[in-house]
Amino acid sequence: MENTFIDALMRACSCRQQTRSTPNRTPSPSPAFTYHRTRRRNFQIYAKRARNALHTRFYTQDQSASPSVSKREYMQLLDYYRETHDTICPSAGSRPPAAAQPLFHGEHKKSNSILDPSRSDNVLRLDYDVTKADEFDTRQHSSSDSTSHRSESPWDPNSIQDQDVPLVDASLSEHEQTSEQFNPEMAEQSQAIVQFLHILEDRISSHQQIYEAYKRLPSPGVRRLSDDSRRLLFHRLSVIENKSKQAMLRYLRLVDDMKEASIPLSRSEWNTAIAYAGRCFVRVDAPQVESALRIWKEMEQQTGIKSGRVTFNILFDIATKAGKYVLAEMVLKEMDARALQYSRFSYVGFIYYHGLRGDGAGVRKAYKILVEAGQIVDTVVMNCVIASLIRAGEMPAAEQVYERMKRLFHAKTGEYVPSRDWRYSRDLGRILDRASRSMRHQPKRLQQLQAKQCLAPDARTFSIFIDYHVHFTGELRRITFLLAEMQEFRIPIQGRIFIKLFRGFARHGGVRYTSWTTQRLEAVWTSLLTALDDRVEGIQLLKWIVVWVVRAFARCCGRARALHVWEEIRDRWEVVDNNEKGAVEHLLRDVLAGGQGPP
Repeated sequence: MENTFIDALMRACSCRQQTRSTPNRTPSPSPAFTYHRTRRRNFQIYAKRARNALHTRFYTQDQSASPSVSKREYMQLLDYYRETHDTICPSAGSRPPAAAQPLFHGEHKKSNSILDPSRSDNVLRLDYDVTKADEFDTRQHSSSDSTSHRSESPWDPNSIQDQDVPLVDASLSEHEQTSEQFNPEMAEQSQAIVQFLHILEDRISSHQQIYEAYKRLPSPGVRRLSDDSRRLLFHRLSVIENKSKQAMLRYLRLVDDMKEASIPLSRSEWNTAIAYAGRCFVRVDAPQVESALRIWKEMEQQTGIKSGRVTFNILFDIATKAGKYVLAEMVLKEMDARALQYSRFSYVGFIYYHGLRGDGAGVRKAYKILVEAGQIVDTVVMNCVIASLIRAGEMPAAEQVYERMKRLFHAKTGEYVPSRDWRYSRDLGRILDRASRSMRHQPKRLQQLQAKQCLAPDARTFSIFIDYHVHFTGELRRITFLLAEMQEFRIPIQGRIFIKLFRGFARHGGVRYTSWTTQRLEAVWTSLLTALDDRVEGIQLLKWIVVWVVRAFARCCGRARALHVWEEIRDRWEVVDNNEKGAVEHLLRDVLAGGQGPP
């Protein structure tokens, strides 16, 4: 199916590309295709040569090549661009020079702080006001590690039992308990507890199933569970690919039940509550920051649990995504005041921070500090570097990093690595973080571990580039070339790629001389239907793919064809949540009523 899909797009990309200009940003021409020259390269020939070259590198690679990669080689992944690319973002020219380097002052090896120690106004206070402190910040348009140990709590530890709580209230007398055991209501409650524990221990149970079973327990349900069952319940609800409002409400209701039952939460459970409050929406705004700070204040002041580096990593990430850069600096200042060491997630967060600020030089410096700190460099780190360079307005530099990743992978690191799901990537990040700390004084073992890491582009890498071309350049040829390279790397087409393609048709289709034609839209739609019929893993009809499919057909083919596609989707769509269907109909109200809807 994927071969047919790629070949259809490649054959379709034969006419001249028409791109739309975007405000405040001039898209740079792709290194593979230049549309301002008189004679252009034939795309089919170029793609065939690239496919043959990549095939040769995969299967005729010299097995005697050294599998180790030195620290200097990792440092040179970005050093090359100091002389070849401009490191100043045009959009950041209006800021004073001091604002472009807010994190790194002085020698990194002499101090753990990456803030200016002379700044006394960076101390993080528990009464921080989000609406006042960051009024001069520039807003940009854009799972954390949890500790297993528990901290001290003001509650009496004797009130918490590590064994199962009796199904009968312990406050009753022996005679009353005996009579209660024959109560039908008590038997129903016992059955509900047994069913809940069965669903909780089933690894394939969804969060919604677990929470629905929990709601059938007597309120507060946490009283009827053992300590191990409670911790397992919080852990199951904390492991999620994409945080949402519904997931946040489920978790925080459990937190309220724990407080009502006077049962203390562990630090990792508080950290998850902070992360849910600040990251449950796609765009992080001031209300999410305030909610996260309020929960953090409750954890420290009311329960007496001190924050760890995971807590501050979460707060730093939330403040960065919300554009509250002063608050982000205050979080780091507080980490330094408490003598907390930076983790792998901290260093990656610094790279992301400078990318949002449009500081390409800061991205490079943060990456060098990550390497010098002995952190393991893998595809996740390089994806963050690529995305940050693109946000800083350095698309050519990002493409050069991508090409150097491929060359370094083929020359040094080894063979093809199968695609990984989000759970595997999450666990691998934690393992690498612990390994970097434990092997800090064992450089040989650390080098051996680094040599085993994969630097090949993954689905996230290609998704970053495709998203850029969909939003800014509209170069369908370049997107098709990236899809062909995904095929060569044996990376399956995921649902997110279809979403971006249909969004591209909705943005760039429906005009004269465009490459996003009706025929190509129908080819992509046919490929999606084939994937759905074959039940390809990772591809299903969800909210946003339905929205962009209908909008794309409304833009390129008209309302009649869009309504026909909508009826076909409704026949295939296995709706799990009725609220999701209502949200889709609300987003498509303009299309279904006769308009085209927003592109």
